[in-house]
Amino acid sequence: MDKGPLSDAIITAFDGLSSQLRTAARYIVDHPRDVALLSMREQARQAGVQPATMTRLAKQLGFDGYDAIRERYAEALREGDAGFAGKAGEQARSQKLRGDHALAADMLRTIGTQISRLAEPAALDRIVAAATRLARARRVYCLGLRSSHAVAWQFHYILSLVGEKSVMLDGIGGTGADAVGRATSADVLLVASVLPYTRATIEIAEYARDNGVPVVAVTDSEVAPLAQIAEAIIVVPTESPSFLHAMAPAFAVAEVLGALIAGRGGEATLAALERFDGQLAALNTHLQSRNSKRAP
Repeated sequence: MDKGPLSDAIITAFDGLSSQLRTAARYIVDHPRDVALLSMREQARQAGVQPATMTRLAKQLGFDGYDAIRERYAEALREGDAGFAGKAGEQARSQKLRGDHALAADMLRTIGTQISRLAEPAALDRIVAAATRLARARRVYCLGLRSSHAVAWQFHYILSLVGEKSVMLDGIGGTGADAVGRATSADVLLVASVLPYTRATIEIAEYARDNGVPVVAVTDSEVAPLAQIAEAIIVVPTESPSFLHAMAPAFAVAEVLGALIAGRGGEATLAALERFDGQLAALNTHLQSRNSKRAP
């Protein structure tokens, strides 16, 4: 996510803020363009706090009032330093007037832009650092619930092809989290969660952290609940012209992480894949080409 001029200062101060001030702070971190363009009252409404909360936050950060923060963001927007996604709001507002083809095109273009931003140096540094941490782990426990389930599952599936390193925290009868009780400091919990955050995800991550299990998180904000728990985070954008948040960037990160870790396995990875290919062939798992013929 693009950073505003006060993002670093807000993230540093975040842990010491009250619950209401945290809500306001998160809004500023996650919506830098709106801070520059919308009134304080409208920002407070969208953040779900009282306007006075925005003023208190500004004073907590060392400003005389919230107008001083808005001016800092407006200046950054005018100078182009904050790199805001200028057309995202316009796309969402005009979608109903422009039809289905326009919405589909807007969504695909947005996802393409979001994924391309993950290839920028700062984001790549985080991805590679997370892959390094995961590769060193004895075992990786994977957690993702609701819309984030596919993210954790894809990562787990890739690792399951090349060894027995991965454990998916996913089970019937509410037993999915039981396996994390066997995790130690030699393991890592990989967890994915984006707004609106699933309560069980955060509680399981907190349990792992409290029991000495390192946490690597794929989430959507520098001040997301998982960002306060994890020792390494990858921040993925989720904005979308549709009413759904976009999960494609997080899914892409899962695939990249899985590929990086598998690629570090060397001969062991190749041997595991050869065994897996043999299993698929023996069980006739995949459809054969019409042109291919079985040996007599």
